Amino acid sequence: MYEPIPGNVLYQSLKDKSAIIMAANARVTAGVAEGIFRAAKSMDSAIIFEIARSESNLEKGYTGMSPADYSAHIRKAAEKVGFDMWVLHADHITVKKGDADDIAGTKKLIDGQIDAGFTSFAIDASHLFNFQGGNLREELATNINATTELAKHIKSRMGNKPFGLEVEVGEIGRADANGMVLTRPEEAVTFIRALNENGIFPDLLATSNGTQHGNVYDAQGNLVAKVGIDIPRTKAIAQALRDNKLDVRIAQHGITGTPREWIKTLFPKGDVIKGNVATFWQNLYLDTLKVCHPDLYKSIWDWTINKYKEKNPGKKDNEIFGKNCKNALKVFYDQIYGVPQETLDTIEALTYGEARVFLNAFNSAGTASIVRKSLKR
Repeated sequence: MYEPIPGNVLYQSLKDKSAIIMAANARVTAGVAEGIFRAAKSMDSAIIFEIARSESNLEKGYTGMSPADYSAHIRKAAEKVGFDMWVLHADHITVKKGDADDIAGTKKLIDGQIDAGFTSFAIDASHLFNFQGGNLREELATNINATTELAKHIKSRMGNKPFGLEVEVGEIGRADANGMVLTRPEEAVTFIRALNENGIFPDLLATSNGTQHGNVYDAQGNLVAKVGIDIPRTKAIAQALRDNKLDVRIAQHGITGTPREWIKTLFPKGDVIKGNVATFWQNLYLDTLKVCHPDLYKSIWDWTINKYKEKNPGKKDNEIFGKNCKNALKVFYDQIYGVPQETLDTIEALTYGEARVFLNAFNSAGTASIVRKSLKR
């Protein structure tokens, strides 16, 4: 009853609504997953739970969880809370080399995710870019080919089961005097059109639009608000896709640190229909440990600083910890998931409140009922 629903049902039923669905990455699930589910249930909001390849893979990734482990954690939380309108999304199934071994290993990971019951998949071959290409189609060819092959593998393995599909395009590795080079509207159109010609029709497109993953720090090592998302560029990409009759919406990555009043008032809801929030929940968990279990927090801090200090010369300890503490999750897995119920209750309560603020900013209240009606048709 509380199993994840197919991603494409959620994406298609909400594609023309003025709402964004939060994709919560609970890389620490304890207390966090329950709090998010409670908030979604209280606001009648559909929700997505996701995890990336680097975090949860067949070797357990830096979270200490395989896809089956993560799936079990999230399913248990859904059952406990009693919430039904959620998607289990495999985020950033990253392809960095694109050679035969890379593709074969990625297919094995996808097989494990499908066996674990994931219902939506994000193929990220954006790192593959032919800088010697004579035109845009040639530059994107390696990304197009890898994305096509992996999407067809998912379709074959899923059989007749519906699923959601996200793809990614961006000029990874390119920079100019102004910094990051953003995805251009014509790049998005060329990429999606090529996939459609290959028989691949993704629901979502992730782009390089000025965001960054994780925490962001200033030169003094202070955590700062993330305000780099280029809203006009995002709108231009969405408009170009519509003008070319390409039925795909935007997935916004890297929302942690973005002012939520900005999300509320400026994010183009309907153009963007999926919003990823990941490191925020990790920060909340660790901040709670800092007070409730200072010895465990200090152990995680010391391990992170000792391991990454030399690799980050000139960086402040706050930044070193904030950007690398995720790699301690696997090392301290037993301690993290062994905290007392009182602590878990605190984390759940804090998560519940913060999740409600996000869901309000995303304007997603009431979306669960819309999706539920689509499933009954």
